[in-house]
Amino acid sequence: MRVAYFGPPGTFTEEALRSQEDLAACDREPQRSVPDVLAAVERGDFELGVVPIENMIEGSVSVTLDTLAFESDLLIQREVDLSVSLNLCAPPGVGLDDLEAITSFPHAAAQCRGWLGQKLAGVEVRAALSTADAAREVSRSKRRDQAAICNRLAAELYGLEVLATDIEDHPENETRFVVVGRGVPAPTGHDKTSIVCFQGEDRPGSLLGILQEFAARAINLTKLESRPTKRNLGDYCFFIDCEGHIADELLADAVRNLMAKHTDVKFLGSYPVGGQEEEHVTRRRAASRAWKQATTFVEGLRAQVRAVDDEGTER
Repeated sequence: MRVAYFGPPGTFTEEALRSQEDLAACDREPQRSVPDVLAAVERGDFELGVVPIENMIEGSVSVTLDTLAFESDLLIQREVDLSVSLNLCAPPGVGLDDLEAITSFPHAAAQCRGWLGQKLAGVEVRAALSTADAAREVSRSKRRDQAAICNRLAAELYGLEVLATDIEDHPENETRFVVVGRGVPAPTGHDKTSIVCFQGEDRPGSLLGILQEFAARAINLTKLESRPTKRNLGDYCFFIDCEGHIADELLADAVRNLMAKHTDVKFLGSYPVGGQEEEHVTRRRAASRAWKQATTFVEGLRAQVRAVDDEGTER
């Protein structure tokens, strides 16, 4: 199996990939951007792709959400949560006082905004395609006044020295990555489903109607985010993550009602949740049991309804 990932070598995405034993054993190849990863899997060049989707400080990676929603038919196969430690790295011999420019992936640089303001106020912050690409650019440059914000793996790969560690503004920083491919993984009992809801019309209560379909079935939402549809100014769609698998009748019924009564739905995948949260599993199983009991009750009532012949007479 071949796996594409957001590169170049040394990115946090590669770290996330290597944290998964089965993926680490595959042939893997970096791609220049998130859309490039997804396009390579779409073409069939690779069976799977790994891309970042969310950071606990800076939120969602919009390019990943938008590409999955508007440009791809791939489905999420699993999620991988990775603890992220950001470091300031420079060529050997370059110190903090020498720096005139910092290069990094915009999402990573934003996570260090406070530290940079305190330690390197006035230093220019430049954008790179990834943290590893920033490290590579700095290592290849002849300038002696630049540094990169990256991980230790990238620093080692590109011959940089670590000037400062853990420079992110919040401790215990984590980034979530997703593995994308084709098909829907079998349910595990601890799953998440991701969908995009496109409103048929913008009217009061439309979002409430969508949310009530989940609340009525005791389905817990883990994420709700609005994004522009790219159709008209002020026209938004809703990205929703919820507990459960599309194979669960409870969740399937919610999606069925969403499509029938409220909105167009794009399915992004049902897949195993990173980590284990037994409380969520127990709550969802209890809701599923209650739904099955209610379904049995209603079906029993409907079975008692007398039939009517072609002339409208009860039989």
